[in-house]
Amino acid sequence: MTARRYGDLVVYRRLLRQARSFWPHLIGIFVLSLMAVPLALLLPLPLKLAVDSAIGSHPLPSFLRGLLPLHTAHSSAAVLALSVGLLIAITLLVQLQALATWLLQTYTGQKLVLEFRALLFGHVQRLSLAYHDAKGTADSTYRIQYDALSIENVMITGAIPFITAGLTLLGMFYVTARIDWQLALVALGMSPILFVLAWTFGQRLRNRWREVKRLDSSAMSVVQEVLSSVRVVKAFGREEHEQERFLRHSSMRLSEQVRLVLLQGGFDVFVGLTIAIGTAAGLFIGVLRVRSGALTLGGLLVVMAYLAQLYEPLKTLSKKIADLQAALAGVERAFALLDELPEVVERPNAQPLWRAAGNIAFGDVSFSYDGNRPAVQGVSFKVPAGTRVGIAGPTGAGKTTLVSLLMRFYDPTAGRILLDGVDLRDYKLADLRNQFGMVLQEPVLFSTSIAENIAYARPGATPKEIEEAAKAANAHAFIVRLPDGYQTLVGERGMRLSGGERQRISLARAFLKDAPILILDEPTSSVDMRTETSILEAMDRLMGGRTTFVIAHRLSTLEVCDARIKIEQGRIVNVSRTERYPRFFDLAGQMIDRAEGEN
Repeated sequence: MTARRYGDLVVYRRLLRQARSFWPHLIGIFVLSLMAVPLALLLPLPLKLAVDSAIGSHPLPSFLRGLLPLHTAHSSAAVLALSVGLLIAITLLVQLQALATWLLQTYTGQKLVLEFRALLFGHVQRLSLAYHDAKGTADSTYRIQYDALSIENVMITGAIPFITAGLTLLGMFYVTARIDWQLALVALGMSPILFVLAWTFGQRLRNRWREVKRLDSSAMSVVQEVLSSVRVVKAFGREEHEQERFLRHSSMRLSEQVRLVLLQGGFDVFVGLTIAIGTAAGLFIGVLRVRSGALTLGGLLVVMAYLAQLYEPLKTLSKKIADLQAALAGVERAFALLDELPEVVERPNAQPLWRAAGNIAFGDVSFSYDGNRPAVQGVSFKVPAGTRVGIAGPTGAGKTTLVSLLMRFYDPTAGRILLDGVDLRDYKLADLRNQFGMVLQEPVLFSTSIAENIAYARPGATPKEIEEAAKAANAHAFIVRLPDGYQTLVGERGMRLSGGERQRISLARAFLKDAPILILDEPTSSVDMRTETSILEAMDRLMGGRTTFVIAHRLSTLEVCDARIKIEQGRIVNVSRTERYPRFFDLAGQMIDRAEGEN
């Protein structure tokens, strides 16, 4: 997924919509930031008083005379004390303003990032499996974890300081012009040069940042891939190879980062040189005006102090234009993720589904992952509620694709699938998937307790219900032998437990969910014969009264089925019936025979 190019106005408009609920906070930050402008204007005032009225003989400005008693208004000591007091008071106000701004910025920024990350994470979960199969997870993880931070960098540490710096510049220019308009014009004459520099470098910096982020995401994908497959890496002794692969990706990122720093450094040099030229010109003209008597020494010091402060917002404005490019590149990547559309979507008037009976019908269903090579072709069969259907076939034949289509992880490219006579696409998506219980070949456990893993199927389950589900799955006995029982932490992906133990917890989860339709995908392929017997016994109980699809290579697993479907190269090549459960024999046989006739 490449980062899409958005115009700056489009990005800012979307950011404002995203931050709509935080507008009062942003306005508060803006107001607090504006308070820095008059405080910055007041900072040179104590120095002017000390030089012109305490050291020199100039009278105090009229608006300050009321702060001193009349008999001390001309006292150098009193004026010096006033200058010191004002300096302390103004500095204290500056610090309090900075503290209040910092606190509000931190709170608002973190809340903005949290909300944006939650939006991205929720959207990624809604994207189709086809997207995740094609793109992987590392890039999406990077965009959620790192690119989401860009909303804070743009809205709070970027845009607000940019606007505040602009207003500060106007205020400083006005005050400086009141003292000496010629010096003010000299200082302001540097601003067009700075803005041209910022615009010229800004676009190049944005492109560099896009590439840095892409390479950063690529290096992260190597780390995630290796750590998730660390057993395979160790088994084949490929640690050095993976180390070299990581260093290769990281070195590419490092080279791009160095080029970016050189570009940024060049911009900083030009900005610093431009400001130095403006300051030197202001100093030269100011000294000439002091010598001519048009400006006092204190006035020159104040003007030079204001010039320094005048150049600070100018410097901020120009640098923010450049610095924002990194944040804007991250925002573009985050919005590109949000703009990805799920392939499996819920229809506007989808109907609810409380509990299905379990009648399944595939009607001439075809599907392709890449749009070229079909994974399933023209599959048709019908299964009455409560029937146990075994699906067999070589690896890659399309067995798992069939059940993935049944759960609407993907939608058929042709044909349709009916549940209780209704097309799957006409149901609410969450309601549809709630009708299925699933036990996979490699059970998926989360890094939490056994009880929470079982209750993942039904979060509101009571401890007694969890225990009953574990007993039904033949898992209770080994769980209670563990030091912490049901509160035992299973580790990442359940690796602190054996394969058979993980599988029985997965079965317990399916028991607790009590769904009307079961999908058992190679549930005993990775366990020994003794554990398989225990799992098969639990599976037999679990399948009772439920429509069940069992995918397996071992014939012993398929013996519990009422009918078997053999699939090769995406097509049904054989259908057979069993007499293990004669109560389903006639009805299942009729359905299967009909499916054979259709094929």
